[in-house]
Amino acid sequence: RKLCKIILKRFILTGQAPCPTERGGGGPPLRLFIEEELAPYGGEEGISNQPIYLAAKGVVFDVTSGKEFYGRGAPCNALTGKDSTRGVAKMSLDPADLTHDTTGLTAKELESLDDVFTEVYKAKYPLVGYTAWRILNEDGSPNLDLKPEDQPHFDIKDEF
Repeated sequence: RKLCKIILKRFILTGQAPCPTERGGGGPPLRLFIEEELAPYGGEEGISNQPIYLAAKGVVFDVTSGKEFYGRGAPCNALTGKDSTRGVAKMSLDPADLTHDTTGLTAKELESLDDVFTEVYKAKYPLVGYTAWRILNEDGSPNLDLKPEDQPHFDIKDEF
């Protein structure tokens, strides 16, 4: 638990995971995304070699390998370039549901979110970062008191 807090504080301050082994095997450092920075990764045409990112539960995944599902014109393209936690939970592409807000979701929807998050996103796609809302205060300052175990419907133990 103490190690997790140290890792998280360092990530908040630097925007990078402390070492590759703590994110499950290497790769580029994890990144902290604000909403505007995530938007260009929505699978738009005309941007060559641009990866496609999707965020759920404040975790950003590179879903480029699933281009047939998430690329431009694909069935789930609306979920990309933003944190679409609510849409994933409700299995909805309604623009009103394409948000990180989980307020008012039913137990069944939250269970569905956890299942898709674990069995699809975490199992199939590389983790590339986190959304700022998850680890920053509303004024943008680092939330040094963040306790991963206090985050609703989130299990951080396997992320690093």
